Amino acid sequence: MHDVNAQRQARIWVFALLYIGFCISYIDRVAISLSLVHIGKEFHLSPAALGVVLSVFYLSYAAMQIPGGWIADRWGSKLVVVTSIAFWSLFTLLTGLAWSLASLIAIRLLFGLCEGGYPSASIKGVAEIYPRVERPKMSAMLVSSNYVGSFVAPLVVAPLILTLGWRHAFSAIGIGGIVFALIYLFSVKGAKPSGEPQSGQRRSPALAARDAAGSRALLKMPLMWKVLTVWFGMGIVNKGLDAWMPAYLLTARHLDLKAVGLLTPLPFVAASISTAMGGWVMTRFFDGKEKRLMTACCAVTGFFLYEMYTAQTIAGVIAFQAIVYFFKSFVLAVVIALPTKILPQRLVGTGIGMVNFGGQIAGFVAPAVIGFLVSYYGTYDAAFGFLIASTAVATLVSLTISAAKIRGVQAANAQEA
Repeated sequence: MHDVNAQRQARIWVFALLYIGFCISYIDRVAISLSLVHIGKEFHLSPAALGVVLSVFYLSYAAMQIPGGWIADRWGSKLVVVTSIAFWSLFTLLTGLAWSLASLIAIRLLFGLCEGGYPSASIKGVAEIYPRVERPKMSAMLVSSNYVGSFVAPLVVAPLILTLGWRHAFSAIGIGGIVFALIYLFSVKGAKPSGEPQSGQRRSPALAARDAAGSRALLKMPLMWKVLTVWFGMGIVNKGLDAWMPAYLLTARHLDLKAVGLLTPLPFVAASISTAMGGWVMTRFFDGKEKRLMTACCAVTGFFLYEMYTAQTIAGVIAFQAIVYFFKSFVLAVVIALPTKILPQRLVGTGIGMVNFGGQIAGFVAPAVIGFLVSYYGTYDAAFGFLIASTAVATLVSLTISAAKIRGVQAANAQEA
């Protein structure tokens, strides 16, 4: 009984640290957004130049998704988690020491590379400590930290900038992240990757060949690319609304900044709830029917996007936006939980990296496309049409996913815990 309780406490501790790690990553990202005005004035930068500073993060962040997952699969999640937190915190600190536009771009590019390995490694960490049956639920709950982080980050960062100035705020956040990495390093016992030899034994060529073949097969698996594409389409909605809703409310709906500040967090609350419960709902009510849940949520998201844009009142806009965030976040929960359910532990990191790659490429594409459409047409009509079309693509692709194929992959890997 003592061993069982100790194991349970260890799981809770690791999960809590991984959850906090996600929140820290959002604090580091929000810091640059809230500092843009100060940075632009100090370096005399145009909005276009500041847009490049923001965009390079998503480019390098997306590029690291699959490699980060593969490294976590090969050498365990702890190595990637600690290294990722430590180095992205270092580049957060260095952001406060930037001296030019070129240095800012270089630092943020490296920041994205360092942080890019964390999502897949953290979910790999969940797969290492929880049995297969609990992984979808816990993985989705972990990802809900994204929206909690989005809600909490401005509350932390804004006072730091006002009190310390933007440069010292970055230094303080960076130092805090390095301290957190050290806490994780010394308090979490690294789990041995699935199938690894015992201490003192050499890794057999057969084992290495098996893992390499498994990774190649995963990268060629149509099912995983379909799941990636579904989340790319919904990621367009996710990142597009995150980036442009404040501006839309200010310019098209004529709210003041205070009202926008009060209303903006509400959809994130809905998103955090749906993501946290999404994995449980999938395994409890849609076991073997994941395709239906995914398709329905994509379609409902598109419908309420239209309702949101055509709403006559501000209350209607915010209410429908909250519904949009609720259902598109259900899709996030499913696409993250599904690989942890059907893949063996040794491939979970790579699988999550693939799915998240689609979402982060959407993060690079969506804000730029929406900005171009609004500039070209002078209204948000085409921009919302673009978002609704993205949900249509995600819905159609999800319809092509075979439930039998999901069951087949799960059955083939059922022997590997």
